[in-house]
Amino acid sequence: MDITAYEKELYAMGSYNIAGVDEVGRGPLFGPVVAACVVLPKGFEINGINDSKKTNDKKRRELSKYIKENAIAFSIIEIDESIIDEVNIYQATKLAMIKSINEVNEKVKIDHVLIDAMKLDLDIPSTSIIKGDSKSLSIAAASIIAKVYRDELMEEIDLKYPNYGFKNHKGYPTKKHIEAINKYGLIDGYRKSYKPVSDVLNK
Repeated sequence: MDITAYEKELYAMGSYNIAGVDEVGRGPLFGPVVAACVVLPKGFEINGINDSKKTNDKKRRELSKYIKENAIAFSIIEIDESIIDEVNIYQATKLAMIKSINEVNEKVKIDHVLIDAMKLDLDIPSTSIIKGDSKSLSIAAASIIAKVYRDELMEEIDLKYPNYGFKNHKGYPTKKHIEAINKYGLIDGYRKSYKPVSDVLNK
């Protein structure tokens, strides 16, 4: 499938500023959920762009830098673990996505938003695309910059708390991560509503 097909169709219908939005970090036990919104210039081309999870780390960082340097506008929003625990991860993800869209819309008037999977209550025309990060260039770009941003946050945490292995698992519930929680306890940043974090709290 042509990864620019959705954008081309919208351009043909008269849309100009087409935004892609995606999130990363719904599954981790630790840290924020991060959403990114990107408006790319018409005719934007980049090799190797696809779903951020299918791209290797080095390439993803190169792509993220290139996307941010060449985008018409972009925004990255993080919603921290306290809000995730308060409203649940689904609502926190929607909040992050809407905030990132609104922030970009303040910079450039968005004509249409392409959203990865979720349905959002927006005043801007939008299309929700299942597996959009592998079907839309704009969503793929948003996916990449969100993923790189969150990975770098986890690497900064790893420098402060090297025993937990954040640079490797990025906060996801791997066997080694859970072992570290049980051995060293909880630090600020854990999602207390998530198992096995809640199990540790209730011991």
